[in-house]
Amino acid sequence: MSQQTPYQLLGDAGIRKLADAFYEEMDAQPQAETIRAMHAANLDLIKDKLYEYLSGWMGGPPIYSEKYGTVCLTDPHKPYPIGPDERDQWLACMDGALERIDASEELKEMLKGPMYQVADIIRNRDTSEPIVQDPNSIPLTNL
Repeated sequence: MSQQTPYQLLGDAGIRKLADAFYEEMDAQPQAETIRAMHAANLDLIKDKLYEYLSGWMGGPPIYSEKYGTVCLTDPHKPYPIGPDERDQWLACMDGALERIDASEELKEMLKGPMYQVADIIRNRDTSEPIVQDPNSIPLTNL
């Protein structure tokens, strides 16, 4: 017997619920404050994009790539300092979202490694320490 894809286990409505629950977790988890600040106040557009991405990534219709072309996760995240702490905040939100939608243990186990890989690919720093800018490198304008 062949293993079902995450999309087959959740269905389209389940993928939508997962995307919505992910951002509900981001709003609810105090430890996710850093990554929440990287998003607009209104999360409707990004919820849709996550749903579209997850649909194809989990074995369903490739909505995101049909709509936007190539799926490159690193480019849209380049402007944001994403280190290990931010990666782990993202994973905590996804774990919480899977709990919120009552995902099966089979699905959670199936997604654990791949979700870590996705979150780690987006990481663009080795540390989560704040970026300290040399005050002498800041252009003096409006003087």
